[in-house]
Amino acid sequence: MPTKKILEYAKSIGIAILIALFIRAYIIQAFKIPSGSMIPTLLIGDHLLVTKFIYGINLPLMENKVLVFDNPKRGDIIVFKYPEDPSRDFIKRVIAIEGDIIEGRDKKIYVNGKELREPYVRYSDSYIHPRDLDPRDNFGPITVPKGKLFVMGDNRDQSYDSRFWGFVDIKEVRGKALIIYWSWDSENGKPRLERIGKLIK
Repeated sequence: MPTKKILEYAKSIGIAILIALFIRAYIIQAFKIPSGSMIPTLLIGDHLLVTKFIYGINLPLMENKVLVFDNPKRGDIIVFKYPEDPSRDFIKRVIAIEGDIIEGRDKKIYVNGKELREPYVRYSDSYIHPRDLDPRDNFGPITVPKGKLFVMGDNRDQSYDSRFWGFVDIKEVRGKALIIYWSWDSENGKPRLERIGKLIK
């Protein structure tokens, strides 16, 4: 093959790789659900697309995000850097935003004094943990600081979240969960075809 052709192919491949890296870094990214903390909304083996640009773009050497189209809102399902180990990504639902006062009382969640209606929540344990045991079922009231989020898993009794390790910094949010593009049921060894194309909310 002529050298000119090889250089053309190399250039095309290089451009394609750069575009793919740009899209992954700033536009959209695939994410796989590894645990059951978001059941029933998200199942183990669900593969998601996460929009990364909607909450702004983190450019190198810049402290603040640019091109911010929206801010995380209550009810959004977000992917973020786990505060106790930033090399890992977590996915949870935003329950309270900066300035909100959040409290848990006997498994019920109150934001700014009003009980949340949470049709997406699942409880697997009828026992209510007292406040002095752990914060799973009783905590707060806590005021969410500026630039922070309070997040929780939908599988409320089986989720390690803000009740235990605190707030998420908005700067560490990678993006908003958008759609399930593939789902694999490893227990039964087959795809969950009915979940493909499902919008996440």
